[in-house]
Formats: sequence, structure tokens, C-alpha cells
Amino acid sequence: MSFQQVIGQKEVKQSLAALVVSNRLSHALLFLGSEGFGALPLALAFAQYVVCADRTETDACGVCPACQKAQKLIHPDIHYSYPVIPRKAGDKPISSDYSTEWREFQGQYPYGNAYDWLQFIGAENKQGNITAHECSDILRKLNLKSFESGYKILVLWMPEYLGNEGNKLLKLIEEPPPDTLFILVAENESLILPTILSRTQLIKIPRLEVADIADALVGRGKVPPEQALQVAAISEGNYHEALQLLQHAEDDWQGLLREWLNAILKTGPVAQVKWIDEVSKLGRERQKQFLRYFNHLLEQAVRLRAIDNGSLTIPDKEKDFALRLNRIADLAQQEALIGELDKAAYYIERNANAKMLFHALTIKVYHILAHRTVAAIR
Repeated sequence: MSFQQVIGQKEVKQSLAALVVSNRLSHALLFLGSEGFGALPLALAFAQYVVCADRTETDACGVCPACQKAQKLIHPDIHYSYPVIPRKAGDKPISSDYSTEWREFQGQYPYGNAYDWLQFIGAENKQGNITAHECSDILRKLNLKSFESGYKILVLWMPEYLGNEGNKLLKLIEEPPPDTLFILVAENESLILPTILSRTQLIKIPRLEVADIADALVGRGKVPPEQALQVAAISEGNYHEALQLLQHAEDDWQGLLREWLNAILKTGPVAQVKWIDEVSKLGRERQKQFLRYFNHLLEQAVRLRAIDNGSLTIPDKEKDFALRLNRIADLAQQEALIGELDKAAYYIERNANAKMLFHALTIKVYHILAHRTVAAIR
């Protein structure tokens, strides 16, 4: 993967290329970016840029033998480590056991997350890990001589899955063999071993711009421009989330939200219980998308308070709903709602019981809105 194939992130790409061109490359880098921001695609593109035999000041050539191998994830000097599961009881799996699946996954889901990957390899409810056995294999590989390029490179995806056995890598990271490059790719800094964190140069990956996501949806997914812009606006800089939203583009999130607010503000407990039963059957990803959509509308409502209606470019239906939200909740109430929705989405990601979660959330939303005279959402 070349930098050109990575969505957006122009400034990060320029900074990474400059590290190599100016010979200021650290031996251990940590690419830190939330899901869907493109940290892994950037890491893969950077690894290709380092081994490219004919790179420019901005990108790999894409045609030399090193680039062709890197693009297929078969370059002998670029190694990959990622969470895996035992295929059967008693197995001690390492990443290379899943190299075929890894190449297929990257080809199909370059912006996939760890959950996608584990489901791709049939984990179901099993917990993925980067084990002590994997760390020993990393030590073995990186102590070999490079085959073709000047560097031996390890791309370690999701170091959050390293337990204390990750300390086996400390000496190698601190005093690596000559021309060895570690590229760690993570989403949550707080879950990385502090001893590893302190030995890496941090490369922060910001959220994607709305325009970059919209352009990618149009160019790669052949999505109509208007729909692409709407989805990009809701996705919060997360291309993975944008793709998930497209899968459920026909879902009537606004209708579902209207039913919920009417049950809370007007029709009462019986309607609330019925709504909770319905939403608890949607599945985790769709529940998260519903909460994101409500958050998106609340953010638009906040913007409408500060910006003239005519200067804010959002679809008419969304603008109308956001204006109604401004009539039933003041700014402090909207901020409180956003906080509760964020927490609910966090717990859904961690497999909270949906029925209990949405029941508690319904009560919280009622109490947030209770101190203001409200009308039903129509």
C-alpha cells in the first residue's frame, strides 16, 4: 500500500516521508489513532516507503520489486504481528500461522478493526491475544539478517493485546539489531504496557476530514455524492464507521429516535418498554449507529444555536429535527445527553446487556429533559 492509497492524512504522510528523507528515522514508532482513522494503512504504506528502491520525496514508486512484494504483504523483510486465537485446544498460535488470512483480510477490509479481524478468523466469542510464544517468534525473526532491503521491519498491530509477556520485547526495542524498525499500531494508549510506550516515538493519527471520507466513498464505493457527504458527516472521522453506516443506509434512525423521545416525553412507560424491546434486538453495531446518529443530531442542534440557519449545510430533514431538539432541550441539557450517549456506546462495545442499558438510558434521558416543558417530537 502506498501513501496515495491511504485516505486523507496529508500532513501525517508528509511528516513520515520527511523522517526517511532526512535520515531522522527512529527505530521504534507508535502509530496511535482511533478506529477508522487509518493508522494501520499508514503503517503499511510507511513500511513500503522504507523498503522501496526508487522512492520519491513523497511516496513509494509502487512498481519496483520491493513495492510489489510489500503491496502483497509478502516482502521477506517486513514481518507482521497481530492478535490471534488457538485453532484447537493446546495450540500455541503465532501470527504467521494466519498469514494467508491476514493478506485476505487486508485486501478486503483495509480499514477493518480488531473485532472484524477476529471474526474473520472465526474467533466468535474467543479472546484474541499476542502471546509470549509470539514474542519469542518476533525475537527470532528480527535477529536474522535482512534478505533484500536495508531494514528488517516489524508491524505490530494492536499492542493493547500484549500482556506482561510483552516485556520480553523490551531489550529488543531498546537495543535492536542494526537497521531494525518497529512500527506499533494502536488505538488506546492507556492499554499499552508503559515500559513499551516509553521506548517509542509517538505518531498521532488524527480523525479523517469529512471531505476525505466523502471522496473515498464516492471514488471507492461509488456512493452518490449527496449520500456520501451525509454519511461522512455522521461518521466522526471514522472511515470504518462510514462503511458500517452505508450497510444500514435504509434504517430509519430518525423514525426510531422520534418514537423513543415521544415514549419518554409523552406516551409513557408502556411505550418505553416496547421501544426498548425493539432496539435491544437490533444488534450491537446497529445500536451503536443509532446512538451515533442521535449524537450527530444533537451536535447539529448545538451548531444551529450559534450559526445562522441558512449558512449551515445539512439536509432539510436533519435541520428540521435539530431545530425541534433545540425547542425541547437547552444547551446544558444537550451536552448532558451527548455525554450519556457516548457512555452508552462505550458500554455497548463492551457487550453490555442491551435491554438493561437502554432501560437505564431511557430513565437518564427522561431526568435530563424533565426540568423543561416539552412537546412531543412529530
